[in-house]
Amino acid sequence: MSNFIVKKVAVLGAGVMGAQIAAHCVNAKVPVVLFDLPAKPEQSSGGNANKNSIVLKAIEGLKKLSPAPLGNKDDAALIEVANYEDNLDLLAGCDLIIEAIAERMDWKHDLYKKVAPHIGANAIFASNTSGLSINKLAEGFDDELKARFCGVHFFNPPRYMHLVELIPTAATRPEILDQLETFLTSTLGKGVVRAKDTPNFIANRVGIFGMLATIHEAEKFGLSVDVVDDLTGAKLGRAKSGTFRTADVVGLDTMGHVIKTMQDTLQDDPFFSLYKTPDVLARLIEKGALGQKTGGGFYKKVGKEIQRLDFATGEYVPSGAKAADIVARILKEKDPVKKFKAMRESTNPQAQFLWAIFRDAFHYIAFHLDTIADNARDVDFAMRWGFGWSVGPFETWQAAGWTQIAQWVKEDIDAGKALTNAPLPAWVFEGQVAEKGVHTAEGSFSASKNAYVPVSDLPVYQRQQFRAPVLGSSTIDPKTFGTTVFEDDSVRLWHSDDEVLVISLKTKMHVIGEGVVKGLQRGMEEAEKGYKGLVIWNTDAAEGGAFSAGADLQSALPAFMMGGAKAMEPMVRQLQDVFMQMKYSNIPVVAAVAGLALGGGCEMALHASKRVASIESYIGLVEVGVGLVPAGGGLKEAAVRAFTEAKGNDILQFLKTGFTNAATAQVSKSALEAKAMGYLKEDDIIVFNPYELLHVAKTTARAMFDAGYRAPAKRPVTVTGRYGWATIRGQLVNMRDGGFISAYDYHLGDTIAEIVTGGDIDQGSVVSEQWLLDMERKAFIALLSNPKTQERIMGMMQNGKPVRN
Repeated sequence: MSNFIVKKVAVLGAGVMGAQIAAHCVNAKVPVVLFDLPAKPEQSSGGNANKNSIVLKAIEGLKKLSPAPLGNKDDAALIEVANYEDNLDLLAGCDLIIEAIAERMDWKHDLYKKVAPHIGANAIFASNTSGLSINKLAEGFDDELKARFCGVHFFNPPRYMHLVELIPTAATRPEILDQLETFLTSTLGKGVVRAKDTPNFIANRVGIFGMLATIHEAEKFGLSVDVVDDLTGAKLGRAKSGTFRTADVVGLDTMGHVIKTMQDTLQDDPFFSLYKTPDVLARLIEKGALGQKTGGGFYKKVGKEIQRLDFATGEYVPSGAKAADIVARILKEKDPVKKFKAMRESTNPQAQFLWAIFRDAFHYIAFHLDTIADNARDVDFAMRWGFGWSVGPFETWQAAGWTQIAQWVKEDIDAGKALTNAPLPAWVFEGQVAEKGVHTAEGSFSASKNAYVPVSDLPVYQRQQFRAPVLGSSTIDPKTFGTTVFEDDSVRLWHSDDEVLVISLKTKMHVIGEGVVKGLQRGMEEAEKGYKGLVIWNTDAAEGGAFSAGADLQSALPAFMMGGAKAMEPMVRQLQDVFMQMKYSNIPVVAAVAGLALGGGCEMALHASKRVASIESYIGLVEVGVGLVPAGGGLKEAAVRAFTEAKGNDILQFLKTGFTNAATAQVSKSALEAKAMGYLKEDDIIVFNPYELLHVAKTTARAMFDAGYRAPAKRPVTVTGRYGWATIRGQLVNMRDGGFISAYDYHLGDTIAEIVTGGDIDQGSVVSEQWLLDMERKAFIALLSNPKTQERIMGMMQNGKPVRN
């Protein structure tokens, strides 16, 4: 085994991408130095003293960006600042250097000449170019550096977009790519696709072509931008911003640059006529209407109204038009074969438009597969991870019936309806592809190799028990894999012969009802009999699924309607009991948290022996939004942790965070922020690649057991009593009287304060955890009877939004 450990990264260029790449390195605890030009005296803050003010300004900007590039804004201070004039010596200590300056070949070459002499003998040098030739960028390097140079294309915003394209030069050493793929995959949590050195690589090549084809077909069928966005967004399983809104967000000037790269480098492409910058786009760029960053592009906000561009007049008009009902019904069809048949045969212009953009995409990816990608799987992953599609274009084609779609595309080409008369390549209609499609159990089709290529066998992928699947591949299904110990409608208990029992919740949003509570109890009983631990992990953890959205209010409604609030008490007690059973289990219970962990979901995580959390974990006690207080032990844990952390000092100072979190329903924007908020402990583990979450959770459970795990001792809790309660209440009175919170918000806040301080008892009183749980439960039941709480619950269930009353 040989380790490649990146001890430090240098990022060259503190623009939007460079600064965010540096931020994500810091998220992952990778030391990073961010370079830019030395500031001129007039650019320097504080006179001519600070030559790094360009970088400092960029770092300051990271704190304001949304979505947040930093998991914890305080970590901005960990980015080391540098400039090309004074600090090039710092490059010698960096194992990876990423260039992320503007997309100008001449500017990049000038910078490379400057930095090359300072790059360490074993460092990897990479460019974050979005489409310039990697081989041309490497011209002028000596052979040694050329062998350590490649493209590493992050997608914006880099913290959230899973894709990174890795592009070798003709001289890049294979082990360099393997080392970099391992680091990107595990440390930074990325999905790596290896691309060929062709203009715009894979995702931008296919994605920008798709946008150009969409604009072309929209004009042809006379569709407005809002209708097109409604048709090409969530209804197709793509980003809800659709086509034109996405262009506005990306920046129309950025889109223009990518199109220009295609114009300059793809003259021999049969689709070249489409690479002309659309007139409507050229006019917007000329006017400086570059999208979201300038306040106007295809859309413009006028007062509170969002207006759209009218292609015919060039004026902005009211927006909000939607897909025709008949077309919306076609798109809801579950069977892709029937859906595509209905689209192709419909006389509705919107349906014809949809068939046209799919036909154009299928034509394009088939024609270019041999030159832009190693195999069809890489194209599908690039579009899913880089453009937010739920299903890739080759997957869509195969699901809709490979041969039939191919025949329809051919007919359109022959009839002159396609964008070019270039025929589909022969492999589309021949041999195994004609029989099975491009994705099979053996692998995915490679046009350049005329063979099916299996997935990468790099050791880093052994950390992913369930790798990202493509439709038609042999990827194992986490919902059925392994040996099932017990399964019902709420949970599945299973194992894969590795000494750890897994419980996967099956309820919608993984909400916690009676079935989940019983499943957890059974899971702990089974695990104590013959396993090293129990892991709570959900099968959609890597696909953005929730850990748990909390208690199942819907299923509890019948009991409440029949027996009133009192009828809920046994359920609440049962929930408290199972969480306490988790906390004091004789085997380690590890919560593999990803996505939303709200209310009862947060409390389930709090009571685990340890938490292994995806960086994208959004954790919080949000019960006040429905007029309730946490009753699964969340407030009890706030009191316990404040007492533990105080270590004899004033407990109230350590209680403030826990109280404020619950009283204001604050939710962490990352696992790093959850640590700062106290929902995760310092020794809890943060995982950057969601596909590795289960592996790390299982490894953690086994290690805890092998180290001689024992349940924690049950200790009494010292509380602040009426002194703490009165102090917090005083602050709440000020907020209420100042109009910052409603009278009912005050009542809820006061109730939370009463519980976390232990209530109307002396300061320094010692209570049990059960005392605090009883207070939680009593308050929860009392609030359930309150009409204002009932208003909030019904508002949330009907509209999905909290009612402020």
